[in-house]
Amino acid sequence: MTIRLFLAKGREKSLLRRHPWVFSGAVQRVEGKAVSGETIDILDSQGKWLARGAYSPQSQIRARVWTFKQDEQIDSDFFVRRLQQAQTWRDWLAQRDGLDGYRLIAGESDGLPGITIDRFQNFLVFQLLSAGAEYQRAALITALQHCYPECSIYDRSDVSVRKKEGLPLTQGQVTGELPPALLPISEHGMKLLVDIQQGHKTGFYLDQRDSRLAARGYAKDRRVLNCFSYTGAFAVSTLMGGCSQVISVDTSQAALDIARQNIELNQLDLAKAEFVRDDVFQLLRTYRDTGEKFDLIIMDPPKFVENKNQLASACRGYKDINMLAIQLLNPGGILLSFSCSGLMPTDLFQKILADAAVDAGCDIQFIEQFRQAADHPVIAPYPEGLYLKGFACRVM
Repeated sequence: MTIRLFLAKGREKSLLRRHPWVFSGAVQRVEGKAVSGETIDILDSQGKWLARGAYSPQSQIRARVWTFKQDEQIDSDFFVRRLQQAQTWRDWLAQRDGLDGYRLIAGESDGLPGITIDRFQNFLVFQLLSAGAEYQRAALITALQHCYPECSIYDRSDVSVRKKEGLPLTQGQVTGELPPALLPISEHGMKLLVDIQQGHKTGFYLDQRDSRLAARGYAKDRRVLNCFSYTGAFAVSTLMGGCSQVISVDTSQAALDIARQNIELNQLDLAKAEFVRDDVFQLLRTYRDTGEKFDLIIMDPPKFVENKNQLASACRGYKDINMLAIQLLNPGGILLSFSCSGLMPTDLFQKILADAAVDAGCDIQFIEQFRQAADHPVIAPYPEGLYLKGFACRVM
């Protein structure tokens, strides 16, 4: 028997606009007993069929839509179709930019809610972030093996968001070879090492690809401070752009060690690179108090906002750290500042940067705007898919 979820009266509007989520408050009733992640039909209050999705009784997002086509079943063939559709766009991007590492599936925006898949050479790394994604694990793996018989598959579903769906954290080899400790990928003429097994996310921040290239264009003859540097991809790019020095700051010594290896791998001048293990907030204050100055500062912090209740405190954190950065810049210096918090609106982030400049006693010009790379698309009915935003600011 097909489980049916009925929406409360008037709550079907978002689905009619093809938004892929149903929140708990929109649910009138559920007919039948569905287990977590099971495929259900979604109907309006009058019983009109709207969509087919995955049921998640423990989440505020009670259902995530797989398809708006009533005759489309959710099986391995469904996942094959979605993968092939997504691959067409990534093939074009990979050829254009010379990539062997890219995001293959960007969740809802590729019609696979709760599923992230990154490709690094011949390794596919997935994260199953929702009950529905986990329920379809076997069908997804079958589809991946069909579409990518040459690839090994690795699971990095070790992220805390799974707890909201009542899921345990999982990680490990699924099929094929175990990933090496560090795997090099190509990006805009750089070789960058990826730690699939232990690195952040699936091993690397593919979404900042375009921003890294932009940073290269600002780097020539500039002294660069690379904050929250992780494995130093921005440092490599600015060195390739001809910077005079780049200081990379991170709290992880393991990440800084890989950053050093990345610079060596690209045969760049290691004498121009410095690696500092420290807390960025504290170090910025130390630099300010000792009169250090820079010509280009890259501010790419981790997510400050996990839920709406944290937004106010996140705003204060973003303003504080960017105020300090602006104070460290020489006149004419450039700040590249980013937020990867999906709950931080772009216009609010721009206002925070403007307020930070006021507090720093400086005038700034906004000269360029950034977002996640094109292999992280945003489907039109789902603006939540746009999570990464950034600005290039020039100190006057």
